[in-house]
Amino acid sequence: MIQFLLNNEMIELKSFAPSLSILDWLRTNMGRAGSKEGCASGDCGACTVVVGDLINGQWQYKSINACLMLVGNLHGKHLITVEALTTKVDPTLEDLHPVQRAMVECHGSQCGFCTPGFIMSLFALYMNHNQYPGKEAVIQALGGNLCRCTGYQPILKAAKKCFSYPKQAAQNISHQDHRFSQQVSVLTETLKKALLANQIPMLEEGDQHFYLPQNLSQLCALKASHPQAQFVAGATDLSVEFSQRLSYNNKLISVRYCPELMQFNEDQQGLHIGAALPYSEFLERFCEIYPESHELFERLGSLQIRNAGSLGGSIANASPIGDPAPLFIALNANIELQSCRGQRVIALADFFMDYRKTQLADDEVIVAIHIPKRETTLQLSCHKISKRIEDDISAVCLVLSYQLDNDKMHNVRCAMGGMAATPALAKNVAKALNGQILNLENLQHAAQQIDVDFQPLSDVRASSTYRLQVSKNLFDRIWFQALGKIQLKQNTQISSAIQTRIHHEAL
Repeated sequence: MIQFLLNNEMIELKSFAPSLSILDWLRTNMGRAGSKEGCASGDCGACTVVVGDLINGQWQYKSINACLMLVGNLHGKHLITVEALTTKVDPTLEDLHPVQRAMVECHGSQCGFCTPGFIMSLFALYMNHNQYPGKEAVIQALGGNLCRCTGYQPILKAAKKCFSYPKQAAQNISHQDHRFSQQVSVLTETLKKALLANQIPMLEEGDQHFYLPQNLSQLCALKASHPQAQFVAGATDLSVEFSQRLSYNNKLISVRYCPELMQFNEDQQGLHIGAALPYSEFLERFCEIYPESHELFERLGSLQIRNAGSLGGSIANASPIGDPAPLFIALNANIELQSCRGQRVIALADFFMDYRKTQLADDEVIVAIHIPKRETTLQLSCHKISKRIEDDISAVCLVLSYQLDNDKMHNVRCAMGGMAATPALAKNVAKALNGQILNLENLQHAAQQIDVDFQPLSDVRASSTYRLQVSKNLFDRIWFQALGKIQLKQNTQISSAIQTRIHHEAL
């Protein structure tokens, strides 16, 4: 059995199919039709809901796609749907939640199909900020919501206006709200008792099971007992298999409830990212250390996807066009694997064996990804080529890392996605650059080695010829970006020298 809160109601579920999505459960089993089904693949945002997690004693809320998240992973959480924002049957403007009221007053809704999703994305933003966070934050929050009628300008105005109304406790819909504070307390105590009893919550229907192990030991034991079971974290890819390809597995094991897989640590060795940790939980700090990767991750799905998807899930999926893998291969990351037999750590570059095949044994689980501490001389370039700038799959992803010493490149690593059956190192490119002066001529010369390293396929995203040519062209971009950094550094040094001279002359 699993337990969670739906708005202000305690829910207990025992017998449901493991593949059941939150959206299907809401609309079919609960009659909550406010959340809409558009694409059923996490692209349109019409199904957006808000989910609260109890983290270190505090409830944290974020937007997710209800069409992707599975009901089993709601255990211990607080699910908020659009129906909770206003409870009166015939409300006035003042009765509406501030987000809803602003959408009405700014004329942000036309056909209305996408509106509940926009409302919930803005509601999550409203919940997590005490004042208007700025246009950029709003655009990020709404990046996974599509509108075909009104256009975005009225919605952007509504996002700003909702923060101008007086805040009311009853309209804040949080765990402190008097309408369901008692249920939250009951749920919290129930979870503590189950944890102490070493119980494994689950859903089951016939021979189908959805297990929710509460620690790494339970997780490894379950995987040893059910080697053909599939792991599930955010289900951002797995749910598409369910809804689009009608491909199912009778046994699913959630990795989201194992604390060992939900850690993010930084020490003298570098960064350690738990395999099940959602992207949104570690990206801010990661991009502070590697700001060059910011655009790559910003274009990895929408905020709803990043709130659910995990690095471990992407790597285990072993897609040749997964965006994170080339980056972490270029950064010389290692991957930690665990089973009842013990632990092993291998280089991420060696983890991928063939198309959708990895070194992960049937009884193993990915625990964490380890990235070495950044050297002060490390230079990094990340480039993603796709048909759409936002929310699209890569045709080519190229990441180049190297250490720059006296204008010469050392320890060069070039990793690419979309060019082979797996994300892979461009070894001949790296060999051609090692020890060379950083300039356009040397980069262009090394780029010709791509023909030696890869023989890409043609598919619906790009032809083989295009992939080879655009990859070579990216080395021109790498040079001009590097040149920009050099000029900026020189200008800074000149500016600093001028300021020093002025200071001395003033004395």
